Amino acid sequence: MTNSEVFVEVWRGEFLECVHRGHAVICGENGSIVDAWGDPTQIILPRSSSKMIQALPLIESGAANAAGLTTEQLALACASHNGAAIHRDRVDKWLGDLDLVDSDLRCGAHIPKDREAMKALLCSDTSPCQIHNNCSGKHAGFLTLNRHLKSGPEYLEIAHPVQHAVAEAFDDVTGETNSGHAIDGCSAPNFATSLHGLARAMAFFATSHSGNSTRERAAVQLFDAMVAHPDLVAGEGRSCTELMRAMNGKVAIKTGADGVYVAIVPELKIGIALKIEDGATRASECAIAALLVRLGVLDANHPSTLKRMNTTQKNCRDLKTGTLRPAAVLLT
Repeated sequence: MTNSEVFVEVWRGEFLECVHRGHAVICGENGSIVDAWGDPTQIILPRSSSKMIQALPLIESGAANAAGLTTEQLALACASHNGAAIHRDRVDKWLGDLDLVDSDLRCGAHIPKDREAMKALLCSDTSPCQIHNNCSGKHAGFLTLNRHLKSGPEYLEIAHPVQHAVAEAFDDVTGETNSGHAIDGCSAPNFATSLHGLARAMAFFATSHSGNSTRERAAVQLFDAMVAHPDLVAGEGRSCTELMRAMNGKVAIKTGADGVYVAIVPELKIGIALKIEDGATRASECAIAALLVRLGVLDANHPSTLKRMNTTQKNCRDLKTGTLRPAAVLLT
């Protein structure tokens, strides 16, 4: 990656100890760049920040309506959840409604991030299942679409009708032919695009409230589901959940692994996409909070904001050692 800018600074006392560099784009309703830092043409893998795009065919195909999906299930289709009971139980019921079981998923199993769920598993003879996977809601959505399409069980194969539908939607809303794909942590294909393309996709979601196409209506449903159920999109203590709550349902945000973050801001008819060069989550959370503060949609002094930017760093004795803060370029 080239031409990146310093987005986040970590200070220890009076010493600048560490910086995180990145790229970011704010895109307007016509797909043009409103503001940018670094290189807007940088090709990235959006990782889980693209889950709303991946969920578009679930709705526009009629699969969601045919299955009677609720707003909670649509939020889970966009989620990178903690594997807490509120996530696990809902995905389990969703599979049951489809007459499917855990083994029908293809996301793999991992220990949940939720502390209570993790402790319960570690203190028992029970192994984690695929429903604990942070992407199990997305995969339940894939299975719902797959059932509707009457296709084969290996829904993650790149030539499968489910992934064909995802690729078509991805290329359409990014305004680009994708630059290929790589396999994500949950084994699904993850399509590459420029940072501008990803921001353009988020602007599509942000401006769809004024449209009436099938895809625009699907985008509105997904946005509305995310902001109605921020606890299902991530979980307690997570930045997506806490910052969406802080913005009172006006903005949807979504993290992606390795330093990606996106935001959908209908009030301003803009979409945001950013990538931290070194993949640091603390930096992507700080950078997206700073941009949302800059735009006036997030209170700089809200407790959830202060957990991500201008954050006091402490050691094991609870002594203040420094701060993590956005660079001035993101604020002015």
